[in-house]
Amino acid sequence: MAPSPTLEVEPQPPTKKQPAAASGGVGALLVQAVRGNVRQYGMIVALALIVVLFQIWTDGTLLKPLNVTNLIQQNSYILILAVGMMIVIIAGHIDLSVGSLAAFVGAASAVMMVKHGMPWPVALVAALLIGAVAGAWQGFWIAYVGIPSFIVTLAGMLLFRGGTQILLQGRSVAPFPKGFQKISSGFLPEVGPYTDYHNPTLLLGLAVLVLAVVQEFRGRRKTAGYGLELLPMGLFLVKLAAITAAVTAFTLLLASYHGFPIVLLILGVLLVAFGYLMRNSVLGRHTYAIGGNEPAARLSGVKSKRIVFLAFVNMGVLAALAGLVFAARLNAGTPQAGINFELEAIAAAFIGGASASGGVGTVLGALIGGLVLGVLNNGMSLVGIGTDYQQVIKGLVLLAAVGFDVSNKRKIGS
Repeated sequence: MAPSPTLEVEPQPPTKKQPAAASGGVGALLVQAVRGNVRQYGMIVALALIVVLFQIWTDGTLLKPLNVTNLIQQNSYILILAVGMMIVIIAGHIDLSVGSLAAFVGAASAVMMVKHGMPWPVALVAALLIGAVAGAWQGFWIAYVGIPSFIVTLAGMLLFRGGTQILLQGRSVAPFPKGFQKISSGFLPEVGPYTDYHNPTLLLGLAVLVLAVVQEFRGRRKTAGYGLELLPMGLFLVKLAAITAAVTAFTLLLASYHGFPIVLLILGVLLVAFGYLMRNSVLGRHTYAIGGNEPAARLSGVKSKRIVFLAFVNMGVLAALAGLVFAARLNAGTPQAGINFELEAIAAAFIGGASASGGVGTVLGALIGGLVLGVLNNGMSLVGIGTDYQQVIKGLVLLAAVGFDVSNKRKIGS
């Protein structure tokens, strides 16, 4: 069976370990590490540069606690969609229906809760089931009938958009119960003694930091086990210090306001769950395999139809979740919801490192790509750049990201 691609670090041919001096010194190792992980680090560096640029340009407004919280809540549904879209693209497909499906699920939840008085937890579960059924419907035609995903999901886009209009009869339905609204706009409740910071947020930040450091040491040990060159310990410690500084600064930023947004907790769960699934499970490795070379994967025993079907079921559930988050934020089910969501999600996936030919990408990359778009939108709005120029700039960023991917693959091929 052909080896499956990894999630976080692109594979390099095993080489014997040599002293840093014999292989060109620390600088050579650093250059080699950057080249070998260009997809992993490229967008992180780009995101950091964009944040620094707009932080200076807006005289510090970008990273104020209130703005950071709004940035997370305003882009949460796109980030949720980007996770599912990344997996679909890794499998070698595309989904144009996610915006319309999100709108349809938001409309259905409004009808269930507002018009029929259904308790919001029950309505939430029912809405997620609607998304799963819609994803299974599309996945069946794509995986088992063999109709191209572009056509099936284009039809789904029209179908779900029309269904939204029928459910809502062209009018918004509101308001939602207070508990449901907190999915998008709520925060973790405060516990413990009074301090200048939000206590649960500090504890969560500490947990995230410990998890990140443990993962770095595990990754280093795994790299050593494969016989690959290790980053010198000094540079590795610098990397850990940078991670510690970033997590600590972000935690204190949130803890100085209302604390950890509930929707950020949802995103964190998705990142950990799908990151682990794609990196360590058979299902994840098979998804990469069929996206990289489906005929070879089938010959190796991979059940490609089942994998594609499950990818679209998962996309349907995440589209439903995004629709619920968006509806909760608006406090209404509206016929105009979800417009261009699919374009934003696709752009986030490609900016975050997905390959147009499939088989490449990470869940973390999808979130980073979505944050790049979100920070661009927020920063440009703060400095007064019009929406027309914003669209032009985002289009150029998307083109540059895909062009970078194509150029990088050519260099690797040569």
